[in-house]
Amino acid sequence: MAKTLTNTNFSFPKQKSVYHGKVRDVYNINDDILVMVASDRISAFDVVLPKGIPYKGQMLNQIAAKFLDATADIVPNWKLATPDPMVTVGLKCEGFRVEMIIRGYLTGSAWRDYKAGVREICGVKLPDGMRENEKFPTPIITPTTKAEAGHDENISREEIIAQGIVSEEDYITMEKYTRALFQRGSEIAASKGLILVDTKYEFGKRDGKVILIDEIHTPDSSRYFYADGYQQRFENGEPQRQLSKEFVRQWLIDNGFMGKEGQKLPELTDEYCQSVSDRYAELFENITGEKFSPAPDTDIAQRINDNVTKWLSDNEGVIR
Repeated sequence: MAKTLTNTNFSFPKQKSVYHGKVRDVYNINDDILVMVASDRISAFDVVLPKGIPYKGQMLNQIAAKFLDATADIVPNWKLATPDPMVTVGLKCEGFRVEMIIRGYLTGSAWRDYKAGVREICGVKLPDGMRENEKFPTPIITPTTKAEAGHDENISREEIIAQGIVSEEDYITMEKYTRALFQRGSEIAASKGLILVDTKYEFGKRDGKVILIDEIHTPDSSRYFYADGYQQRFENGEPQRQLSKEFVRQWLIDNGFMGKEGQKLPELTDEYCQSVSDRYAELFENITGEKFSPAPDTDIAQRINDNVTKWLSDNEGVIR
């Protein structure tokens, strides 16, 4: 099996701090620039699985970079460069404590709630009589709070503004950007024979301006259906063919794990990890329309260190 990068411990020039997330490690350069390393870790049910997935970090980083570039004309974003296949360098912003989730179809957790009788999600009223995977007349925004630990919580637009989590002015901007990004993402997906079902966006603020941060439109943050056969499957009440991380969650569920106390993680064999990598490559190629080209993996950490250090040196004048 190809080598994976599951832990990082870099010491870049002018580095102030580092944040190790579930799957990405973010290095703070002089409180001005962020170096985001997309590791090969994989998480599900808020648990980081014990083995890495070959090339996962590269695939997610390159998908996100492609979509950040493809939407930069409609929404300002944090990205400056991708000096390594697994790294994006960008502007440090003050992140809002809200994730903007937008749904074009009734599926996933929204469907589970709806099936249980819920008719209002995050302050958005839902009509009776909808079916699983049915398209909403207009995409709905169902924000969540960004939890420091544990699960994110659903929250309404009104609560966000009333609690002062985000000002009304900034929230209106985030909503506008969310709809514009989803529209563009849906158009790009349609051109590849896909449906962008739902996704999440994160925003921050820099110099008084709302800016798109983090990754976008990757299979870790989004759900895609194949357009071909969608209508027939919907009419027949059959599951849709999906492009997302859902297949990993389903495998864990089938093996008795949903992240609950007392549940034991099933063994992740090298063969299973490689099969997940193959699925991610399929996702990459379908979403981008490009062939996946694996980066050299002899010493991934050294490669990243060299590439990022060179970029920081070459762009010293960009850093405040």
